[in-house]
Amino acid sequence: MSDTRYGASPITPIEQRPLQDVSGVFGSRVFAWIGDIVVVFILSWLLVVAISVLGVLTLGLGWLLFPAVAATAFVYAAITIGGRKQATWGMRMAGLRVETVNGGRPDALAAAVHALLFYIAAGTVGLWVLDVLIGFVRADKRLGHDILTGLVVVRA
Repeated sequence: MSDTRYGASPITPIEQRPLQDVSGVFGSRVFAWIGDIVVVFILSWLLVVAISVLGVLTLGLGWLLFPAVAATAFVYAAITIGGRKQATWGMRMAGLRVETVNGGRPDALAAAVHALLFYIAAGTVGLWVLDVLIGFVRADKRLGHDILTGLVVVRA
């Protein structure tokens, strides 16, 4: 079962992959994550304030939108990683960007799933340790959620 919409097999053998600069990506990813947490926190609070005002104006009906705040991080990742710069604001500050294993630009769905798998792993200590250990033993420094989504974080 292969996806032929893009004219290539979804699994790319290692010898056919483009050369991607992954040197020093681990440390930079930590700083990028810290920057992204700050950005997501600010965006979430702006959304909370907007929903609160909307709730007052609609006599409480707008408050039904509060569960949408939980999706802030996924929408942020989908828009920024799936965008033309291929990086979140934290990644841009750290000099990183995201590519597919073929060297192409990721789409918004792959970016959102990438973020979802990261937050699932980060929320479970055992999965997070496994996720990071996978990156330590691989030559291309891809973490577990990178492998599952077919993405790689490289130097910009």
